[in-house]
This record gives sequence, C-alpha cells and structure tokens, in this order.
Amino acid sequence: MKSTITKSADGAILRPGADVVAESQSTLRSDMRDLVASGVKNLTVDLADVRMIDSSGLGLLIAAHNSLRKSGGQLSLIHATHDLLELFRTMRMDQHFSISGE
Repeated sequence: MKSTITKSADGAILRPGADVVAESQSTLRSDMRDLVASGVKNLTVDLADVRMIDSSGLGLLIAAHNSLRKSGGQLSLIHATHDLLELFRTMRMDQHFSISGE
C-alpha cells in the first residue's frame, strides 16, 4: 500500500492508498512517525480510499493522536464512510479528534 503525503505550512495530509488494517501498519506507522519527527503539528488523514479499519488501525490512529497532542498538534480524519463514522462514534474517538464524513 502506498500512501500519498501532501505537506503545507501548517501541517500535512496523509492519504492511505487502501484499508487501514494490520497488513498496512508498518508503512503507515513509519509515514506518521516521519511526519511528526519532521515537525508536523497538524495531521489530517484522508480516508477517501479507506473502506475498512481493523483494531490495529484504530490503535495506530490513537497513537498518532497521542503523539501529536504531546507536541501541541492535532489529528483530524476526513472523508470517512458512513460505516467508519459509526465505528468512530461507537469507539468514542470523535470525542478526542475531529472526524468528518464523505
């Protein structure tokens, strides 16, 4: 899976090229760590190409949120499908960072 990263003056947009599941963890985790290490404070994850997120993917998003918050930044999710929005609401993740739908 290849992610697309677009940097701007105030942050970055990371667009995973496929579902956020265990098989994609190493690449996504590496991309997120590199972005935070490079000083990105505001990270937006564009879920336009994502239809499924498993428990390891949820853990990755929570870890990214925690890392960004420690450095004074924030995580946002955009273009989530209806099913993903329901998952995030059920897990109460929408209480910790911004999540918007398609």
